[in-house]
Amino acid sequence: MPHKAKAPATDEPHVRLDKWLWAARFYKTRSLATDEIGLGRVRVNGAEAKASREVRVGDCIELRQQQSLRTVHVLGLSHMRGPAPVAALLYQETAESVEQRQRATELRRLAPEPAQTLQQGR
Repeated sequence: MPHKAKAPATDEPHVRLDKWLWAARFYKTRSLATDEIGLGRVRVNGAEAKASREVRVGDCIELRQQQSLRTVHVLGLSHMRGPAPVAALLYQETAESVEQRQRATELRRLAPEPAQTLQQGR
């Protein structure tokens, strides 16, 4: 009977990327997180990642939500989805990311209504 080699055990905790994104409340379901990862909208430490990639404390995750790009540093790990205030403790968004999101929100707010630029109706 062949003996399978196991990966070396480490004391460092880790969580699957799709599960962490769901637990940190970036996506409503794990399947949505998996779909976004599969579309290449999530990067870990600058590289494209798979849903099964293990996230560790200190990793830098870049993700796109709607029209905004977010960059966060992993501060904690969780296998379970909890309340939003607890989920917010799992990561810290970079100052540049927050500023960029606020600027994009302001630009969308100030943009003219598309229907007003139409010269003719139907």
